[in-house]
Amino acid sequence: MDKIKASMPQLGNYSTPMEVLFTAGFGVEYIVPPPITKKTLALGSRYSPDYVCAPFKYNLGNYIETIEAGANTLVQTDGVCRLGYYGELHEQILRDLGYKVQFVNMAKFQDPKPIKFYKGFKEINPDLSLKKLAKIIPVVLKMIEYIDEAEDFIRKNIGFEREIGTFDKVHADFLNDLRPVRDQKELKNTYRNYMKTFQEIEIKKPRHPLKVGIIGEFYTIMEPFSNYYIEKELAQMGIVVDRWLNVSNTLLHYPKKQIEVHIEDYAKYQMGATSMATIDRALDFAKKGYDGIIHVKSFGCTPEIDAIPALQNISNDYKIPILYFSFDTQTSETGFNTRLEAFYDMIIMRKETKK
Repeated sequence: MDKIKASMPQLGNYSTPMEVLFTAGFGVEYIVPPPITKKTLALGSRYSPDYVCAPFKYNLGNYIETIEAGANTLVQTDGVCRLGYYGELHEQILRDLGYKVQFVNMAKFQDPKPIKFYKGFKEINPDLSLKKLAKIIPVVLKMIEYIDEAEDFIRKNIGFEREIGTFDKVHADFLNDLRPVRDQKELKNTYRNYMKTFQEIEIKKPRHPLKVGIIGEFYTIMEPFSNYYIEKELAQMGIVVDRWLNVSNTLLHYPKKQIEVHIEDYAKYQMGATSMATIDRALDFAKKGYDGIIHVKSFGCTPEIDAIPALQNISNDYKIPILYFSFDTQTSETGFNTRLEAFYDMIIMRKETKK
């Protein structure tokens, strides 16, 4: 039997904890997926149905890239929207293209009982050690939380660093130093040391900076290439960027009941996927007096489309501007930049008027 070389699609910076999970937990080699690029998008678009949402195309392109990098086992994630069906479609397309790899579709094992997930993990490596897996999973989950906490600090401060590029350099070192970590104590020490370094980076933040909240669909909000690096663009304008949606908050600590109570005046029924969290965060940003909100989603994302009327009501009630971006493979970067700059000019004028 060939050596197992597994991979899964790129999403933000979560490849680091995934590499730890696969190597130390599943006992297989992990092929780190290459960063999402125009090549990824071109590959995915070439073999995808025209009207499928952009995350499908990004994932398909990334699968092809990881196969070309040596992966022979592809792990497909579950999801609460059409993402749950993507695994079967990706598998069929890749088989039609002649790729002979093993597919592990975790959607088949969707169940709150741990034994279901264990069966899925056994498909990745039939010889995996339950003892090793049980030891490394808490480390991986805490690593995801630490990455999210560090990145939350960065996006709120990177726009004000005195020496451009300092946060990015320390962040890259942080992710690299997490790769060999295998126990909770070492992980905690690494996180603390780097957070201290982040906090020591010299910044020049005004007393009342512009604040913009980012809301929207799971993949597009977290994979920077798919949203034209909107957070960096905003930071370069000297804006505090706030984004609640990440893996920690949506998969590990999702406050379902609190959200339902918080947004009951705007939405009383579940609309699926991230739509309720979108409305919840928009309302929270509005109540906190943020200068603006940006809603990002992939073209045709039904749950996020359903959330838009509620967002418009929040915008009207709290007099807060909301900019809507719908990204697809044909989205113009020039048009994106023009709209973002106009939004920036508008929130600056509003802030000046309030003084």
